[in-house]
Amino acid sequence: MRTWALSTGAELRGLRASLHEALTGHALAEGEELDDIPERIVLVATELATNALLHGLPPTTVRLLRDDDLFILDVADHDLTSVPELADTRPLGAGGRGLQLARAFSLDVGWYATEGTKHIWASFPRREADEAGGTR
Repeated sequence: MRTWALSTGAELRGLRASLHEALTGHALAEGEELDDIPERIVLVATELATNALLHGLPPTTVRLLRDDDLFILDVADHDLTSVPELADTRPLGAGGRGLQLARAFSLDVGWYATEGTKHIWASFPRREADEAGGTR
C-alpha cells in the first residue's frame, strides 16, 4: 500500500499524518480523533519507528501492507546485532514499552531478519477501518 523512509524523529509527525490518510482516505486534521483501528496502527507505527530510529541503523523503513482481512505494519532497520526485547522489568517512565504497546493494540507481533535488515511487524483487522470509510 505505502512505504515511508525515515532518518530522524522529526519525521514521525509526517508519518502519522500520512499513515492516517493511507488508512482512511483523508488527512488527519489538527486535534482530530482517530477511529479505533487507524488509531491503533498509527500508535504502533510511531512506537516501532521510534525504536528503530533510536536503536537501529538507518534508514528506518515503515511499510503498510494489506490482504483481504488484515493490515500488516512492517518497520525495518539495518542493525542485526540488536534483537527486539519486551521490557517487562523496567520501571514506569524508563521507556522500552514499544513492543508491549504493539502486543496490546495489534492482533499479533513478530520479527524476522533478512540479509542486512531486521523487520518488526504487527497485524491489525481491516474491517473497522473499512467501515469508517478507509481503504477497501
